[in-house]
Amino acid sequence: MLTKLNKDVVLRIENLSIGFNPKQAALLAVKNISFELKRNTILGVVGESGSGKSVSSLSILRLLQEPPAHYPQGKIWLHTKEGEIDILQLDKSKMENIRGRFVSMIFQEPMTSLNPTMKCGEQIIEAILAHQKVTPKEAKKRALELMHEVMLPRPNEIFNVYPHEISGGQKQRIMIAMALSSNPEVLIADEPTTALDVTVQKTILELLIALKDKYGMSILFITHDLGVIADIADDVLVMYKGEVVEQGNAKNIFKNPQHPYTKGLLHCRPNIEKRTYRLPTIHEFLLGEKELLKDRFKEVSLNDRTLNHAQIYAQEPLLVVESLEKSFVLKRTVFGKTTAKHQAVNKVSFEIYKGETMGLVGESGCGKTTLGRTLMRLLEPSSGKIHYQGMDVTKMSKKDLQKFRQKVQIIFQDPYSSLNPRISVGEAIMEPMFVHKTFGTYKECEEYAHYLMDKVALSKDSFNRYPHEFSGGQRQRVCIARSLSLKPELIICDESVSALDVSVQAQVLNLLNDLKEDFGLTYVFISHDLSVVKYMSDRMMVMKDGNMVEFGDSDAIYAHPQTTYTQGLIASIPGLQ
Repeated sequence: MLTKLNKDVVLRIENLSIGFNPKQAALLAVKNISFELKRNTILGVVGESGSGKSVSSLSILRLLQEPPAHYPQGKIWLHTKEGEIDILQLDKSKMENIRGRFVSMIFQEPMTSLNPTMKCGEQIIEAILAHQKVTPKEAKKRALELMHEVMLPRPNEIFNVYPHEISGGQKQRIMIAMALSSNPEVLIADEPTTALDVTVQKTILELLIALKDKYGMSILFITHDLGVIADIADDVLVMYKGEVVEQGNAKNIFKNPQHPYTKGLLHCRPNIEKRTYRLPTIHEFLLGEKELLKDRFKEVSLNDRTLNHAQIYAQEPLLVVESLEKSFVLKRTVFGKTTAKHQAVNKVSFEIYKGETMGLVGESGCGKTTLGRTLMRLLEPSSGKIHYQGMDVTKMSKKDLQKFRQKVQIIFQDPYSSLNPRISVGEAIMEPMFVHKTFGTYKECEEYAHYLMDKVALSKDSFNRYPHEFSGGQRQRVCIARSLSLKPELIICDESVSALDVSVQAQVLNLLNDLKEDFGLTYVFISHDLSVVKYMSDRMMVMKDGNMVEFGDSDAIYAHPQTTYTQGLIASIPGLQ
């Protein structure tokens, strides 16, 4: 259906509702939303997981399976150069002409969106040939031009590699090149930077802005992080439980938010400029607990922090690391001689004291996760020493190492892949107790598992449920409870909040700090997000290419970074600080 062209608006949503069960009309994923995307602007759509933002964007391209997806009411108007199109009235064949040609999409996880059996260049060529009448030779030339435009290093080399051979940021650039291959009028970017380092995230955002200006595109940018939106969006749409709760000019909303949910999103992210005892959560804003919020915003005084550090660092170190190295063999001769290796950790030395949180920050590939796993001897060190309470971990026998791992636990980045999908979460929490025989009877294990679940705010009826029945934040709470099951002294938190919504992240960070007090824990807190590391840590280590480039008080490093690398990490922190 074509009607008169609207010159100012490229996309208009009118009173749209989306459901997934026609028999239960009241159960809607999206309820009566309306908004407009203006030409050559960026509209930021923000909200937590489950708010309806991704469902709404997928509906614009009719990518939801129909049925069960259905549209009880509403219109999706696309204003193209050829006229105005009613998206919901198009059949499948006509939608094929819309996708890519007028509207393209960058998905959240590039690794699952790219074909692992095809080389990167071939995938861009495929996208070009699908919508343009050009020869394969012309398509290859255009593919290489696009790879240059999205600033991929060594385009000719990356053209011939597979997705698994390049970094996350490079994979995302391939996705952007594919999305641009037909010069679309609208680009939908669905959480395109969520899993990326802050520095890579910044370059991707800058790239999108540059491409928007060059091609005169309009961008619908979807994220859970208002800090990211603050850096790029002209207008903002805030969604909560399938409804639009606030929308308007980005600067006005950030300066004077009206809805409690928007206020919560703005405040639950750690503030890089000040340190509070706790992070406010969205739940508190929605309940309007004003007195409680005042307490949440209470700043940690310099005097209190100084006194606390004086107590911590007056002790003997809990863990001492001396010239630790870890390398991985890349190539060997037919006789087994190493000809190439990667130095993941290079002569790193530091101490950790009981009761402190030591932050470990750096980009992907800097060696921080390798260092964390080497401390537990999940990876064998190449050289150096690790002393825990005077014992040399590198020389421990298998029996002593098992006892050591009762005292030192790890929380992995992805809670879903670190939980067994075939056993209930209650069994998952109890499993380490059985392995290490920490309790005499099954009943004692069960009672302690229930106690830990209560500590991490999981309901009693969660005990017999399976990992797939929980949200990401709840699964992370299960992993935290499991790490506590052996009553450890030191916990390594390896990117344990990086995949979570900022609101859920605030809850988990508060929980970790509460548990630290309750159980007398010591943390090694690993993250690529310097604002989170600064909030959580007493001292901070900055790593680059396997080397420790800075180490000291986290506030001092932020206030006076000594290296250009650390300065770059600070400069890459999203807005709203």
